[in-house]
Amino acid sequence: MFKLNLKIAWRNLWKNKGYTFINVMGLSIGMASCIVIFLFIRHQLSFDEGFKNERSIYRVVTDWKYDAFDDYSAGVPIPAFKVAKEEIVGLEKTAAIIKRGEIVKVKDRSRNILIKNDEDVYYAEPEFFEIFSINWSLGNSKQALSEPNTVALSAEMAIKYFKSPQNAIGKSISIGTITELKVTGVFEDMPQNSSFPLKIVISYQTFPDRNNDCWDCVGSSNELYVLLKDGLKTEDIEASLDKFNTIHYKNQHVAGNMHHRLEALRDIHYSERYGNFADKWISKREIYGLIIIGLFLILTACINFINLSTAQAINRAKEVGVRKVMGSMRKQLIIQFLTETLIVALIAMLIACVLAELCLPQLQNLFKDAFTLSLFKHPIIFVFMFLLVLFVGFLAGFYPSLIMSGFSPALAIKNKVALNNGGLGLRKTLVIVQFTIAIILIISTIVVVKQMDYVQHKFLGFNANEVMMVSIPTDSANLSKQNTFRERISKLAGVSQVSFCQDPPLSGNVNSSDFTFNGIKNKDFEVRRLKADENYFKLFDLPIIAGKIFAKSDTATGYVVNETFLRKVHINNPEQAIGKLINATGRDIPIVGVVKDFNDKSLKESISGLAISAGKNQYYRAAIKIDADELLGTKKEIEKLWNNMFPNNVYYSFFANDRINGYYDTEQIMSILFKVFAGVIIFISFIGLFGLMSFVATQRTKEMAIRKVLGATTLQLVKMLNGSFLLMVFIANIVAWPLAYLLVNAWLNGFAYRMELDVWPFLLAMLISMLITLVTVSFRSLKAARTNAIDALKYE
Repeated sequence: MFKLNLKIAWRNLWKNKGYTFINVMGLSIGMASCIVIFLFIRHQLSFDEGFKNERSIYRVVTDWKYDAFDDYSAGVPIPAFKVAKEEIVGLEKTAAIIKRGEIVKVKDRSRNILIKNDEDVYYAEPEFFEIFSINWSLGNSKQALSEPNTVALSAEMAIKYFKSPQNAIGKSISIGTITELKVTGVFEDMPQNSSFPLKIVISYQTFPDRNNDCWDCVGSSNELYVLLKDGLKTEDIEASLDKFNTIHYKNQHVAGNMHHRLEALRDIHYSERYGNFADKWISKREIYGLIIIGLFLILTACINFINLSTAQAINRAKEVGVRKVMGSMRKQLIIQFLTETLIVALIAMLIACVLAELCLPQLQNLFKDAFTLSLFKHPIIFVFMFLLVLFVGFLAGFYPSLIMSGFSPALAIKNKVALNNGGLGLRKTLVIVQFTIAIILIISTIVVVKQMDYVQHKFLGFNANEVMMVSIPTDSANLSKQNTFRERISKLAGVSQVSFCQDPPLSGNVNSSDFTFNGIKNKDFEVRRLKADENYFKLFDLPIIAGKIFAKSDTATGYVVNETFLRKVHINNPEQAIGKLINATGRDIPIVGVVKDFNDKSLKESISGLAISAGKNQYYRAAIKIDADELLGTKKEIEKLWNNMFPNNVYYSFFANDRINGYYDTEQIMSILFKVFAGVIIFISFIGLFGLMSFVATQRTKEMAIRKVLGATTLQLVKMLNGSFLLMVFIANIVAWPLAYLLVNAWLNGFAYRMELDVWPFLLAMLISMLITLVTVSFRSLKAARTNAIDALKYE
């Protein structure tokens, strides 16, 4: 029976090759998009999985709650590392791990440098490897990292530095200028989908600041991980953690109601608020958005299939009538029609696999991430594809099979079957739903692209064009060279200005603290402190609106604050702020000037209350203004000079504008994805519309022939055929507008600075959808209207 159903299904599909092609094309594109989305989401959801006891592993994070704002950090104070296990009841193990950037050198026996790299290194307690059950190729955590000046390498780094893991054991590497580390172990490489890109792990006893006792000092790279005892959950240790917070913060009157909480290991990758060592994260909102887009895509393709199948139902009325007369039950007919749908879905899936494989490299390039997506890497993809075929086959085929199997055999054989109004009504409803989805994505795409254009072209309050940021060493051996470096850089032909600072005006590196203002403790906000020399303001075109720039000095002798700071301390006239005292470092420093507000963070965030002061020992970057005409040559000259002056360090530079644009990488990616998927949905919708129009035109050939005989013009016939489709698309626009408004407005609310959402994106979406509909249906209706009336009526 199955073989017979298969044979009949194949014959029917082959008989209607045009409609089969449209259905297969729509379904295959929709399925390919779903496969690509599934693979990407599967990769994101797989982060930090596979660790033993992963459900019992947590990161301790720090929160602050001031009167006017909240703040968050993935780090904890260093003293907490020592006492957390003893004071928080229910912890099986605790482990500190601290990330730092270091110059790593590998030398030969004659002390000549073979390799010199700028690397991320981690100072970790041995228990870190025990908590995560990380496998070791050579050695083990207890022995390898139990002594000072020892280091463990990943297998990749052991091969890079010493050709093989076996050769690495017992050898030495050095960090900074003097610290020699003995390689005592090699652990397996961390997977790509990990928040812990560990390659060089140094014993915690080597960490120079391990004896720091400041409970109010939190570095975001000083992380603490804990393993709960068997059977315990976070609720079981909340009381003990609250007591810990009370003893060390509340009772000590630490600013900002500072406290710790636990974050589950599997939540770290989705934690925009706290981040992670790998600097890889994605919000769950974006994952849900991709899932919704995937559902939209497959739903649009299925609607195409349903519309074309129900439209074609009349053509198969005689077949249904004959089969019923011959004894076929309705159940058998439903199985027959579902078999046909499943064959189409299976063919579409095979094509979709090819399309998905072609798209995967482009997706990887888009995300600029060192991960590998493969169609056959995870067995679960086969389960997904199997379920997708069944889902599409049932969703697309069930309703048409009910319609066709329900025909009366007597009417069917006489060719008097007609779809009732309910069938036509559903088909129109499905077209409206399909175009509603397409229009929502068109509007969303327009808004996302416009917001990205707004972000890139909004004046930020400073000028960072042709400004290159070059790292400069801050160790004691190189501090004395800074003035010489400035003088020699300033003499280069293409260099117009030089300033030493910590960061460009807009930066995600935030150093903030509580403070007193004129002797009164401020409880509303923390002041952001930035170190820069007196040339900083001129180089970045930062206008001073009151007072003056602080004088040239090696240390802070005065603050230049911004307008936001003054508003937050309730000063309306900038001149009144001059001479007021800020104490954020243990000593009173006067305000000497007020700088006009500029965006110091990405446009997703509001401007901080900011205080800029001098601080020679804390300048780790040089901002260099370069003439645009001599950019490339001057850049090479700067690098050459830098390497001559700091031969024991590694050169690193970036352009300020590139770094600023990098804060919107995720939004840029989502913008591209919206463009692509909106285009795909529009394409699927309109090939379905073309197929449906083709069928309607075929069904109404005789009607149009009679109208032509009675005097109707070609234009009148085209308007008659087009009218109902344009009406459906118009209704889809009316339905889509409020839904799209809610969606894009919620997305725009993620920006502190956003475009004005007016009516023109909605009108443009309507114009695009109506225009494409008009072109699509007119092409087919014009052909039908020009058909010779004699050919249509000669057999009547």
